[in-house]
Amino acid sequence: MTEYYDEDGNWISKTERKHEADALQKLGEELIGLTSDELDKFDLPDALYSAIREAQKIRQHGALKRQRQYIGKLMRGVEADAIEQQLNEIRHKDDLHNIYFKRIEQWRDRIMQEGDTAINELVTEYPDADRQYLRQLHRNAQKELKNNKPPASARQIFKYIRELSEQA
Repeated sequence: MTEYYDEDGNWISKTERKHEADALQKLGEELIGLTSDELDKFDLPDALYSAIREAQKIRQHGALKRQRQYIGKLMRGVEADAIEQQLNEIRHKDDLHNIYFKRIEQWRDRIMQEGDTAINELVTEYPDADRQYLRQLHRNAQKELKNNKPPASARQIFKYIRELSEQA
């Protein structure tokens, strides 16, 4: 019977080894769900990359299950932490994008509600901002709001703030 120990010499139970194998298989399953472009960003061994690409083509349940198990076996030979970190970046890239746009929306809403106070704070944060242009957009947006017209100026405020943040 083979004894299993980790790098520190601590004994690893069969249950722990099984949990680790399951975790690696789940990680492999996430790799199967990636697009080709996302998968190409990973530094994977050729055998693992080929197995993942093959699994993406398989439609039969039994065959796919066997392929996932094979990928889990191949995953035991790679650095799973690095793969997990890259997967986290892919999972959360949309979150960062949403945070960025929410921040721009908040600035626009503040300018619409507070006027000069918010414009002055925006100019403090973005020194390249054109204070007069923002005031003009604010006045136009207020007129549009009052006359129940489409919020073209509010959109221009959003676009202008986005351009400012991209330049910074």
